[in-house]
Amino acid sequence: GKPLGDSGQRDLSDLDYNSGKGGNSYETNALASRSPSGGVAGPLLTPSQSLDGSRRSGYITIGYRGSYTIGRDAQADAKFRRVARITVCGKTSLAKEVFGDTLNESRDPDRPPERYTSRYYLKFNFLEQAFDKLSESGFHMVACSSTGTCAFASGTDQSEDKIWTSYTEYVFCRE
Repeated sequence: GKPLGDSGQRDLSDLDYNSGKGGNSYETNALASRSPSGGVAGPLLTPSQSLDGSRRSGYITIGYRGSYTIGRDAQADAKFRRVARITVCGKTSLAKEVFGDTLNESRDPDRPPERYTSRYYLKFNFLEQAFDKLSESGFHMVACSSTGTCAFASGTDQSEDKIWTSYTEYVFCRE
């Protein structure tokens, strides 16, 4: 095939893909690693990998809504309901790396890896399991926040059970 010119570009019509001819493998590999601007592009990476092969830094936020009931006697045991859904916010590629096939993407399908989302959730309901997966992937918790509201079960009768609802978020970082 033709040598690469000063611009580093070559007409792709010179390559005969069906016969396997069209230049040596060095020239073909050089073509494949050119960026659209003609400069040399870096190696092909997975979305959560950096140029030196290490894992990319970033943030993932885990959130959940909870509720519990406290009886008229504040000393009584609270009745906790299970966590219905654990949400995942952050860069799509990082979420997929950490949670793999336990990540439910049905609310935001076909999201590009470089984009952010707040619509993923986990297929399991155990916060500790989510924390373990994040820790195994090199993340550590950097912040958390929780809010709560209270309502009376029967509306106006304040002697009835109190129902508390809360929303909690945990922010994790990998540097």
